[in-house]
Amino acid sequence: MNFLSIISFVFAGFILVYGVTESGNSELFLDQHAALIVLGGTIAAGSISFQFDRILSLFKVFFVRVIRGRKQNYIKLIEKLIGISEAYRLKSDKMKTLLSEAKDPFLSEAVSLLQEDILDGATLIRVLRTRANTIFQRETEEVLKFKAIGKFPPAFGLLGTTLSMISLLSKLGQTGGQKLIGPAMSIGLVATFYGIALANLVFIPISENLGDSSKENRLKNLIIVEGIRLILQKTNPVVLAEELNSFLLTHERINWKKISNAGAKKAA
Repeated sequence: MNFLSIISFVFAGFILVYGVTESGNSELFLDQHAALIVLGGTIAAGSISFQFDRILSLFKVFFVRVIRGRKQNYIKLIEKLIGISEAYRLKSDKMKTLLSEAKDPFLSEAVSLLQEDILDGATLIRVLRTRANTIFQRETEEVLKFKAIGKFPPAFGLLGTTLSMISLLSKLGQTGGQKLIGPAMSIGLVATFYGIALANLVFIPISENLGDSSKENRLKNLIIVEGIRLILQKTNPVVLAEELNSFLLTHERINWKKISNAGAKKAA
C-alpha cells in the first residue's frame, strides 16, 4: 500500500472538514440538491465522454496505481538486471530462480522471452520497446481521462449556483423577498464549493499523481529494455551498470562495484 498517498488524501479531507466546521455554520454545506447536481452531472458528463464502463474502470486505476502503487526503485532494478546478466552469460540455472523472483510484470515478461529464446535479439528488443510504448500510451490516456473529468465539477457547481440564483431572482418581487437574498445566495454557492473541492482535492491531484507515476514507469521499462539488449550482447556487468546509470541523475546512480558483486553471487 502507498501509505503516503493515503495520508495525503486524509490530510486533504481534514483541511476540507476543518474549513467547513470553522465557517461558523457547517449545516449550510449539507445541501442534497447541490450534491446531486455536481456529482450526478459529473458522472453523466463523464459517461458521455468516455462511456460508463470506462468510468468504472478508473476506480480500479485509482486503487491500483495511486493507493497500491509504489515509487520505482531503480537501484534494485539494476541489481536484478546485473544478476540476470551474470546468469545469462554463464548459462546458470539461477535464471529460473531470478525469473520467479521478478515481481515487476514487464521485467518478468522480458526475462521470460529472453529465456525462451524464441525471438532473435533484434526482434525481441523491438517487441519490448513497442510494449513499453504501448503501456505508457495507455497510462497517459488514463491521466487525460482524470484531467477531463476534473473539468466537470466546477462547471456543474456553477450550474447549481445559477439555478439557485434564478429561483432567488424570481422571488424578489414578492413581499419580503429582499430578506431571502443572503440565505439563498449562501445556499446557492454551496454547489460551487462542492465543484471546486471535488476537482481540486480529488480529480486534478489524482491525474497529477498518475502522470508522475506513468513517467517513472516508462523510465523503468526503458531501463529494462536497454538492460535486456545489453544482456543479449553478453555485455560486461561493469559496462552494463554504467550504461544503465545513464538513465539516472548523478545522485541516483548506483555503485557498480557493489551491484556487480551482488549479481555474481546470485548467478553462482
